[in-house]
Amino acid sequence: MAFSPGLLVVAGSFAAFRLLNRELERLVPPPPSARRNRWKWRNIWTSLAHSVLSGGGALAGFYLHPGLSEDLVGTHPPGAHSLVAVSVASLIPGYFLEDFVDMLCNQKLHQSWELLFHHSVVIVCFGIAVLLHQYVGFALVALLVEINSIFLHLRQILLMANLVHTTCYHLNSIINLGTYVVFRIATLAWMTRWLFLNRENVPPATYAVGTVGMAIMTPMNIILFYRLLRSDFFKPSRDVQQKEQ
Repeated sequence: MAFSPGLLVVAGSFAAFRLLNRELERLVPPPPSARRNRWKWRNIWTSLAHSVLSGGGALAGFYLHPGLSEDLVGTHPPGAHSLVAVSVASLIPGYFLEDFVDMLCNQKLHQSWELLFHHSVVIVCFGIAVLLHQYVGFALVALLVEINSIFLHLRQILLMANLVHTTCYHLNSIINLGTYVVFRIATLAWMTRWLFLNRENVPPATYAVGTVGMAIMTPMNIILFYRLLRSDFFKPSRDVQQKEQ
């Protein structure tokens, strides 16, 4: 297998997000309510930066290279437009590797095992797209969920900043729930349907990885949706803040 330039992007994105994580406390100082959990404050801001880049990059990739939406499997020529899409897909494993290491170093395993498992699945799935330079369109579809992640991370930032009683928090909760349905649940449902309908065009090993990935991600996201709905709309905000902290 020829060396994939995407691996350089993966390594570069890991280093860049690691550097960003270390500098964020200086760039965005934690409020008094978040100072006892400084690593988490940095971690969430790093995740927010990733979501803005990857979610926006996915939209830019489809806009600059409309052919990706028609052929989610095939290899695409290394032109400027395709390079945007490949670079965005390659960015993801680097970030998730960085976040994986950050959680391993700063959080107990019983508190983070769900996210570590989630990250492992994402790294494997996106690694296939990076190494084979295929399924880039499918990877970009998956990145549409990051549009919702922007509001998920903003929710955590507002909670840590003790702003749970503000209009900003309640407005973000509504947008978060709406984008969760549109960009997360609907996207995962569409991807599952696409995999099933195109099973004859996907190699068995890759199809198995994709199917297992969808089987893991879908229930995890449904459970998270239930938790968000219960926390933000059916519990007193004081209980939500205490639980999150």
